[in-house]
Amino acid sequence: MRSIDPGNDYESWRRAARELLVAGVAPGEVLFEREQGLFGGAGGLREEPAPYRAGDAAKVPAAFVKLARAASCHREEGRWALLYRILWRIVKGGERDLCEISSDLDVAKALLLGKNVRREIHKMHAFVRFRLVATDGESGRETYAAWFEPEHRIVEAAAPFFRKRFANMNWSIFTPLGCAHWNGEQLAFSEGLAASPLNGGDSMEDFWKTYYRSIFNPARLKVKMMRTEMPAKYWKNLPEAELIGPLIQESRRRVETMHGEDLRPAKAAPRNRYLASLGEMSAAAACSGPSGNQSLAEMAGAAANCRACPLWKSATGTVFGEGPGDARVMVVGEQPGDQEDIAGRPFVGPAGKLLDEAFAQAGLDRSAMYLTNAVKHFKWTPRDTPRGKVRLHQSPAAGEIEACRPWLLGELHRVAPEVLILLGATAARSLLGREVKVVSGRGLIDAPKLAARVILTVHPSYLLRLPAGEVRQAAFAAFVDDLRLASA
Repeated sequence: MRSIDPGNDYESWRRAARELLVAGVAPGEVLFEREQGLFGGAGGLREEPAPYRAGDAAKVPAAFVKLARAASCHREEGRWALLYRILWRIVKGGERDLCEISSDLDVAKALLLGKNVRREIHKMHAFVRFRLVATDGESGRETYAAWFEPEHRIVEAAAPFFRKRFANMNWSIFTPLGCAHWNGEQLAFSEGLAASPLNGGDSMEDFWKTYYRSIFNPARLKVKMMRTEMPAKYWKNLPEAELIGPLIQESRRRVETMHGEDLRPAKAAPRNRYLASLGEMSAAAACSGPSGNQSLAEMAGAAANCRACPLWKSATGTVFGEGPGDARVMVVGEQPGDQEDIAGRPFVGPAGKLLDEAFAQAGLDRSAMYLTNAVKHFKWTPRDTPRGKVRLHQSPAAGEIEACRPWLLGELHRVAPEVLILLGATAARSLLGREVKVVSGRGLIDAPKLAARVILTVHPSYLLRLPAGEVRQAAFAAFVDDLRLASA
């Protein structure tokens, strides 16, 4: 009997299995035993492992590589022997299509391990809660940390999701089964910790609790289903956990109250009451959005966790509005672009620079205005963006505009501007609720429920798409004339 240390991940086991195959060691002649620490006895950080290369080992079907990578994250002690047995049957036994036979006992066992691992990765993605632990005084870059207790060794498999989702901040995720660290450039891993190094919460948790309370719908409450999707074992590390019990207890009373109320706005309601009612109804329809008493800062914190549409998956983060909360003029654009998505601020890219120039010529001070977008996440796809190139935006769909509408209505209600400037068709559709032909309908429009003066004009990105020369100069001059209506 030959004893061999398979390590704790797929790459280390693959190297060991390759040596065994070359030596002709049958599954019944090898004992897989751990002899070293979590990361092969090497302390400190280690970089993300090199990706698998087909030429590094015996030729095996891609289906086996996928199966083995998933099952190797499981903590089942017999997983390495199981995978080697399947590998031996494929390479030495000639069963090349073995992984396609889900009824085979070995394959069925491996598939079950992989299923459990994928479920745990999904839970980690859903239930990791970051806390702000430091802010760099010079760059302003924030560092966050989180504690999570997974059942299986999924940290390396789950970490790429967080690297993509939170690329604009430094973060560490600590777990008993390994830790992941991102510094903006490199993803690294270290050994697990016996206990959480984090003490207490931070101010962001208050925003998250406010958001969670606002989306809790008592009419759709199913406690059994909720406990299945959010197992109680995770609650101790969730800031919203302390709200769950009271919210469940109050659910029956809240449902009865909702059934007894008429939530329709009065026909002749004043503008502020109209916007408040409209915002509350839209938020309820989208199962997300601001609550009635949130400030702009609280709304921004809650919007950072919005999942009302899929755009958050490919965006770096939520780009909320900025500017004075009592601004006389509010400007609404379409959506953040490539540079806005990275910076986390609206109108900082090429279109934003052109807008600043137009503001200056129109006699408007950007710092005195509130600027935001109808859609808060950058819409783009890697498929349509060549490697290394600026990410190209895609126009938001009607459902995505509607999903973000509660946030925009909340901003409009809280700022309550005297003048509202709508840049482009998406901004107009979001607040007017209908398709608008901007070029033919530009200028002052009648929408007294939104603001005393509402101005419709083109989006500055439209000007950038025009050919340089007299055509663009004339269009820019007309754009400036539209903006001058705000100060007339």
